[in-house]
Amino acid sequence: MDQARQALLRGLPKIDDMMLKLEGMNALAKIPRDIAKAVCRMIVDDMRKTILENESNPDNIRIPALDRVLDKAVSALNDFHRHRLRRVVNATGIIIHTNLGRAPLCPEALERITAVGAGYSNLEYDLDQGRRGLRYDHVQNILCVLSGAEDALVVNNNAAAVLLCLNTLAQGKEAIVSRGELVEIGGEFRIPEIMEKSGARLREVGATNRTRLADYENAVNPETSLILKVHTSNFRIVGFTEETGLDDLVALGKKCGIPVMHDLGSGCFLDLERFGLDSEPTVPNVISSGVDVITFSGDKLLGGPQAGIILGRKRILAQIKKNPLNRALRIDKLTLAALEATMMQYLQPEKAVRSLRVLNALTEPIADVKKRAKRLSAALKRAGIPGIRFTVRAGSSLTGGGALPTREIPTVLIAVQSDSHSPNILDARLRRLDTPIIARIADDEILFDLRTIADEEMPFIRDGLKSIASP
Repeated sequence: MDQARQALLRGLPKIDDMMLKLEGMNALAKIPRDIAKAVCRMIVDDMRKTILENESNPDNIRIPALDRVLDKAVSALNDFHRHRLRRVVNATGIIIHTNLGRAPLCPEALERITAVGAGYSNLEYDLDQGRRGLRYDHVQNILCVLSGAEDALVVNNNAAAVLLCLNTLAQGKEAIVSRGELVEIGGEFRIPEIMEKSGARLREVGATNRTRLADYENAVNPETSLILKVHTSNFRIVGFTEETGLDDLVALGKKCGIPVMHDLGSGCFLDLERFGLDSEPTVPNVISSGVDVITFSGDKLLGGPQAGIILGRKRILAQIKKNPLNRALRIDKLTLAALEATMMQYLQPEKAVRSLRVLNALTEPIADVKKRAKRLSAALKRAGIPGIRFTVRAGSSLTGGGALPTREIPTVLIAVQSDSHSPNILDARLRRLDTPIIARIADDEILFDLRTIADEEMPFIRDGLKSIASP
């Protein structure tokens, strides 16, 4: 090691010296000394790593002054008392925003989470029989009634649901799927890779843009144990295309004695065409086709908590429930509480549209969005924020979450400009607020999309802009 690096390493702050300084600054009052010492060690280790791994001239490396190092330590210690998972305002216009937690929960779901989580619960206890019960029973009946399915099971997300079904029904065997349905969803979730992990062997049929019933029929052989259809919810192939309908696949499955599975992705229970949106297959309609098993997410179009919902024939679900993987993928009491409360909203569909924020945002008439935009605009005017200019204009929102990928939904935007700050600086400051505001930037403006901003969140935007507007 060259002498210059050795000199830099000798100049690193001593941990004990840092601890003494922090104690003198009263920075250790609310945190154990061993944790504070670990933080100091991590900071110094990072500095040492920079010295050792930097391939440039060591003369260009500068060790920060002790005061700056201590400031970094104090900031790191204070972060332990600040929640990292926090509520944010989604002003992006992407309704089911995966990075922002997908579907917000309805008040009824939040109430049930609090009630169930605050004490003990009958999670796996049958109150009628006075003995051990099954956690899935709490949502099994309402899911079956609303969907028309014979049985139901819930796991922790839809990827887990697909994995569990494939492992149960096709491990060591072939599963037939169209090449045009070998999708990749957010987070690099790819159907072929899930199939590989499940132990099923992928049998691709057809072409990317055209798959006929004959392609499936010709692929069936003694090793075939499943026909899989995947709803391409996050993209559309247009032009010279052909897709085999689910009814035809169900008939083929019955003819060959092979179960048919449909991965719906987004679990929609309402006819969205009623609200002027594109058609999306609904869970009850898919179940009525006679398909053996379907899977979908709980936190997309359904509007509930993260969950993977499996519906289908009782004999198929019985096999899936017995799979040892089921225990590894099961959901907890808080998810069950939220899911049950969410499904109860669908007992009155019009209530679901009002109470479930995802559905409300998707279906809110543009006239109502305009009214809310005017209210926010008036509140910003009354606030008299210096150096901030804003205009109200028409725009487009997106569903997000892999649903209705080609549909732009009319919305109203409030476009903000600052006399002293660039949009990027404003955006960074909005993200650092106590209640961060996540907006979008276009044409040198910050855009707030009213379709994803709730009325109770408008004060966050007004007060947030007021606090960040000054230099």
